[in-house]
Amino acid sequence: MRFVDEYRDAGEARRLAARISDLCEPGRRYTFMEVCGGHTHTIYKHGLEDYLPEPVSLVHGPGCPVCVIPMGRVDDAIAIAREPGVIMTSFGDMMRVPGGQGSFYDAKAAGADIRMVYSPLDALKIARQHPDRTVVFMAIGFETTAPSTAMTVLRAAAEDLPNFAVFCNHVTIIPAIKAILDSPDQRIDGFIGPGHVSTVIGCAPYSFIARDYGRPLVCAGFEPLDVLQSVYMLLRQLAEGRAEVENQYTRVVPWEGNARALSAISRVMELRPHFEWRGLGFIAHSALRMREAYAAYDAEVRFAVPGVRVADPKACQCGEVLKGVLKPWECKVFGTACTPETPIGTCMVSSEGACAAYYNFGRFARRREPVALTLESRP
Repeated sequence: MRFVDEYRDAGEARRLAARISDLCEPGRRYTFMEVCGGHTHTIYKHGLEDYLPEPVSLVHGPGCPVCVIPMGRVDDAIAIAREPGVIMTSFGDMMRVPGGQGSFYDAKAAGADIRMVYSPLDALKIARQHPDRTVVFMAIGFETTAPSTAMTVLRAAAEDLPNFAVFCNHVTIIPAIKAILDSPDQRIDGFIGPGHVSTVIGCAPYSFIARDYGRPLVCAGFEPLDVLQSVYMLLRQLAEGRAEVENQYTRVVPWEGNARALSAISRVMELRPHFEWRGLGFIAHSALRMREAYAAYDAEVRFAVPGVRVADPKACQCGEVLKGVLKPWECKVFGTACTPETPIGTCMVSSEGACAAYYNFGRFARRREPVALTLESRP
């Protein structure tokens, strides 16, 4: 397959769906977790659940970088933004994330200088343009976006720009998946592995999932046929009694990862002893911070960060959604008090959030409309 249309061929999707149905063991149910929010949006934008047989269920995982940021870290960032002479910069999907004291948009309306950027290099450009101001970049994301932050810090150091800093909130995917597997209420049969993260870290780090927990994982691309093929590969492993890590996204993901990207991260950042995740609590060695050698560019060193923990709103069930325990429409406030215009939780804010995917594509209940699989559909 070479072109986008070929990854969205309805006839091929029906043929894959038929092969998936043939692999299902009678009377058995299967639950697969798509770790990445990008997969969730593909699934519901293209109606892929309707191509799957009833015994196969897909649940969302903690792979949305905005969704896992706890409210206290948003408040910390707002406290930095209110410091005299500070320009806070952020990706657009962080602007509406609610903290205990409101969102970036609320703080901006109250007078804080908070600007949306498309990359950390944009923040560096602002620092060059305003040498009398301190420009702070709100760095978020998994290993996917950490290399760009690291390279920007290296650029700032090379140019000797003293007025640039990073408020580092980069998280790592492996400890989060392990926390899901160790959760007593998880019932996951296999994982659709995150494609974007895997372009950086590769497939090898997931080997513990198969080795220690006996669950298969398939690193998947983001087109509809990528996801369906990954489900087929997971079911084939289970049918054959295997639990392995496989790479469906071979056109992009190298098995050993991107050595140059990993080197940049390692040079600038190190693991934190622990970090709080929304809905998952504190997870050891699950996030990155600036190394001491680059402390001059660390906003947590340069400013007094409050570090106050803020409990999630009682009505919000983002934590259960991120662990795959609940479907978004099962949350008590989904689509009523909590909408993209008036979000209570982060899963409704981000372009990768599960609740936003369900809401935007009309998935308000468990209504499945299976695609008719005729003899012509089968290979």
